[in-house]
Order: sequence, then C-alpha cells, then structure tokens
Amino acid sequence: MKIGCIGAGHIGGTLARHFSGLGHEVVISNSRGPRTLSGLVADIGNGVRAGTAEEAAAFGDVVVVSVPYGRYRELPAGPLGGKVVIDTCNYYPQRDGHDAELDDGTTTSSEKIQAFTGARLVKAFNAIYAANLRERGLPRGNPERLAIPVSGDDGEAKSLVCGLVDAIGFDPVDAGGLAEGGRKHEPGSRVYTAELPAGELNTLLDTGS
Repeated sequence: MKIGCIGAGHIGGTLARHFSGLGHEVVISNSRGPRTLSGLVADIGNGVRAGTAEEAAAFGDVVVVSVPYGRYRELPAGPLGGKVVIDTCNYYPQRDGHDAELDDGTTTSSEKIQAFTGARLVKAFNAIYAANLRERGLPRGNPERLAIPVSGDDGEAKSLVCGLVDAIGFDPVDAGGLAEGGRKHEPGSRVYTAELPAGELNTLLDTGS
C-alpha cells in the first residue's frame, strides 16, 4: 500500500516507521520542506522518501494527517479529496487558539477537517502516548496488548484503518462515527491516553466519555 504522512513529529514519524516496516511504501512530509527530513528518512530506512505535503497527499492511497489542529487549513485539500485520511490531530485551545464551534460542542475537530478536505476521514492514534505507540505494539492475543479507539463514518475506510492498527501491534476498538465517537476519545475524555486492553477500553467507551 502507498501511504503518505503529513506531519513527521512524534506520531506521524512513528507511524511512518511502523508502516514502512510492514513493507508499505511511505512518503513523509513536514511544514519545513523535504530537506529537513533527511536525518529521519535515513534513520527509518525501508525506502521511506521525503516530499512536500502535496506530494505525500497525492502519493498515498491512505494519508496520515498529524499536524496541529490549528493549522488544518494548510492541508492540501485537493489531493486529499476522496482519499482515506487518518486524522491523529487533537484540539488544544492553548496551542491552537479558540475555535467557538469546538468550544461549544457544535462539532468536532475531525468533522471540520473532513469538511475541509472532502476525505474519507477516520480518527485514530490521537489518544495514545507517542512512546506507547512507538514501543508497546504486541502480537494479537497478547493480554498486555493495548487498544486504540477508532472513529469514522465510512465503514470501508474505518475497516482499512483498523487493519493497520492491528498490523502494528494494537487492538482497534470501534468508537462509532466522527461526531459521537470522536468526542469519546478527544482530550479530556476518560479514554484519552488510557493504557487499556480492548475489553476495558470498550467498556469505557460504552459508558460515555
């Protein structure tokens, strides 16, 4: 599979490493340009290439978006339209500035990113510590395996993303659609950064955020 990564920080860079390790073709980008990623690309290996955000978006059958929420309008909406996009972003008012629609609960950050890009957007990897994502992947069936909540309105896209979560060593747990599900694993929710197996995470999701 071809995977583009827009954002090369703790989450984006870690996912690029995991996915390329599985044999996927990966193009990674950041806001500062491909040349600034030469060290990371060399460290990851596995044929990972650096590009611009537009190149990563155009390249990927699946595109990981891992940027500060406050900068989502800088995403290359054109090439993301209709693609499966994994949204790892979180809204932090102290960093991103206040968004009235998010502050009053009118909508969610994922719904706004989906509306802007026209993508088949799936929310995942936003509620796990980067160190856990990097180091704690385990084989299926291991009782210590951590779970990751996944939300989305497109069943096929969500199934694809759940497969990627499983492949890198975590149990995907379906949290519902972007509206209700996204709220259940946003910052401040009970499952945000919780280190739980699938059964316990599912119970928390079912009992509300």
